[in-house]
Amino acid sequence: MANDAKDKIAVVTGGTRGIGFDVASALVAEGAKVFICGRDAGHLKAALKKLQSGGKERADGVVADVRKYEDCRKVVHGAAERFGGLDILVNNAGIGVFKPVDQLSPEEWDSVIETNLSGVFYCCREAIPFMRRRGGGYIFNISSLAGINPFAGGSAYNASKFGLNGFSEAVMQDVRYDGIRVSYIMPGSVDTAFNHAPQFRDPNAGWKLSGEDIAKAVIDLYKFPAKSLASRIEMRPSQPPRKK
Repeated sequence: MANDAKDKIAVVTGGTRGIGFDVASALVAEGAKVFICGRDAGHLKAALKKLQSGGKERADGVVADVRKYEDCRKVVHGAAERFGGLDILVNNAGIGVFKPVDQLSPEEWDSVIETNLSGVFYCCREAIPFMRRRGGGYIFNISSLAGINPFAGGSAYNASKFGLNGFSEAVMQDVRYDGIRVSYIMPGSVDTAFNHAPQFRDPNAGWKLSGEDIAKAVIDLYKFPAKSLASRIEMRPSQPPRKK
């Protein structure tokens, strides 16, 4: 029997823009109640205004920095208190700093690892007990093809995503008998502000994946029969530019 997201309670980190906002929007469209977070109060306000267009009871959120354990706790507990529990966690918040390792500052390294990896641990640690109380749940970790494909200038980002993949595999085995499923999604090139660093800019970006593509993958995975688990999904643009 397929799962239905209607009236399920979801947390989406980094849910104010990009992939996170598209995932949050898709969950609201499916009838879920969604709690988002982001570091910028203005972006949070704008995102919630859009998500609440069908009613303020469908979405809420707080300003939070997932690098901080107490902020992650605030997000997860805030969702449970606001809506009455937690069924879905989408760990989407992420940043990238792309430099040769000898030019990467310790502060930049820490920021990438703490956001992309430690923040996922913090949120999972807080969310799992709430899911157990409800008899199960689903954790989605938004990784990247950079988690299996290292590249020059990607030392911090590669390390964070390689680590996230391994973390996801281990957590999946920790909680599978609690009725909690864990999947990690590895997109390739996605046309969001995240990839607008100078080395990733492309004026003809129509070939790239969209945030809506990733959101559809989340919804489709959630609807899989409960006895099945697509634990790892690789997503690529179907027709990237030909290499010259």
